[in-house]
Amino acid sequence: MTVDQIPIGRFSLITHLTQKALRLYDQKGLLVPGAKDRITGYRSYTISQIERGIRIRSLSYLGFSLDEIGRILDADETTAAAMMQGRLAAVRQEMGRLSAIEEALQRWASPEEVYIMSLSEPNVKEIPEIRVIARREKGTYEDVCHRLIEELMAAIHTPENLRNGVRITGPVMMLCHDEEYRESDADIEIAVPVAGRIAVEEGVEVKVLPAVTAISVVHTGPYEDLFGAYGAIAAYAAEHGLALAGPDRELYYNSPHEVGREEIRTEVQYPIQPAE
Repeated sequence: MTVDQIPIGRFSLITHLTQKALRLYDQKGLLVPGAKDRITGYRSYTISQIERGIRIRSLSYLGFSLDEIGRILDADETTAAAMMQGRLAAVRQEMGRLSAIEEALQRWASPEEVYIMSLSEPNVKEIPEIRVIARREKGTYEDVCHRLIEELMAAIHTPENLRNGVRITGPVMMLCHDEEYRESDADIEIAVPVAGRIAVEEGVEVKVLPAVTAISVVHTGPYEDLFGAYGAIAAYAAEHGLALAGPDRELYYNSPHEVGREEIRTEVQYPIQPAE
């Protein structure tokens, strides 16, 4: 072994990377040893590889996957900076989720209180046709809902539409087109009721939502507690011999940017048909 070669154990101590991790990085091509004994397979590294090892350790600590680490190490400065900003946004989103969980745990003193939420009594409503401006995409609820609401509001409030007297006539709503709960690729449609001669760009649709008979429950409180509203609707449907037939709708009567989390009002409308 030459003076420049560092045994895997010592390299592990210097970089704070376990030998198991170093073997994995070798397999992935992220950090290939400078030398490897043909007979024993013993790995040794060079002084010049210490910096790369430390960078890998730092990026791993920041939560990047091995594939992402490889791309960052090989990327130019602009691309690497963009990936860092993307990771920062993901961390902030996760911090928001954990903050909501912390608040819920503080709010619920006992397991029983998890199911005690501010819900109206379920009732059956006749929902008329509604003319809306809408956009539909797949993704996470956190990303798609917020982004599409902003895009639709911008589309409504263009100078041309303002001149034409276009106005919003009801609360923003979300329609879920999935037949099961999906986290990363949910089929989401955001719709805003409007009146007036509206002009839209490609990707935004002006349409009429059909009239439906629906079970309605109004929930007051944070969005993450909405599961209680769906549970109440399912129980009501079973009790009265009704079959749920989506897509379900969530109507947002106010915004967490305007009121406290405990004052957020959301109506869940679930279309129904008589059970066979």
